[in-house]
Amino acid sequence: MVSQKGGAGKSTLARLFARELAKDGFSVKIADLDTQQTTCTEWAADRAEAHIEPEIQVQPFGNIKTALSEAGRFDAYILDGRPHSSQQTLEIAKAAHLTVIPTGQTKDDLRPAVKLAHSLADAGISTGQIAFALVKTTNSEAELNAARAYLKQTDYVTLDGFVPVSTAYGIAHDAGKVITETPHRSLNEKAERLAQSIINRLGTITSEKEVA
Repeated sequence: MVSQKGGAGKSTLARLFARELAKDGFSVKIADLDTQQTTCTEWAADRAEAHIEPEIQVQPFGNIKTALSEAGRFDAYILDGRPHSSQQTLEIAKAAHLTVIPTGQTKDDLRPAVKLAHSLADAGISTGQIAFALVKTTNSEAELNAARAYLKQTDYVTLDGFVPVSTAYGIAHDAGKVITETPHRSLNEKAERLAQSIINRLGTITSEKEVA
């Protein structure tokens, strides 16, 4: 999970993806590389203190090399990177099967997200391994369709589903939960659809690698 700017939704997606895999029995860990914020690390402590299952392993790391030394022990290893384009961002993309870039639906969000994707592709990352996730959007179908049309002009994948701005999502995070663990079925289903799209895309990539 990488982004061009802070607050885009990286940690939201990292926690969501980890929980959806862990509940199905996969061994999962989040490597929290955003050492200035440590959002996932602090959230995991809240989750453990509240005794919420499944428990999600999260560990902060100062560099990608140390973080990757743990990767082989898990079915899924999620790298939550620092915001802004950096050498670390490229290192994450080189190590990952799938690089997910969260973006909102306005051009102020879409343009830097696409710029980041282009910078990774220019550095040698396959376009098929870069995907956009629509996060912190409105519920406007017209605005979402416009955002998807904008992203469709690129060579990258846009994941199905979206996560709208919702107070309930924020409350869930504050309680050590993820955005599929709210009291609201419709909100949970929106988040589940996006999580499943990440899982499906990752499955496609790994299958292609096995065939190759």
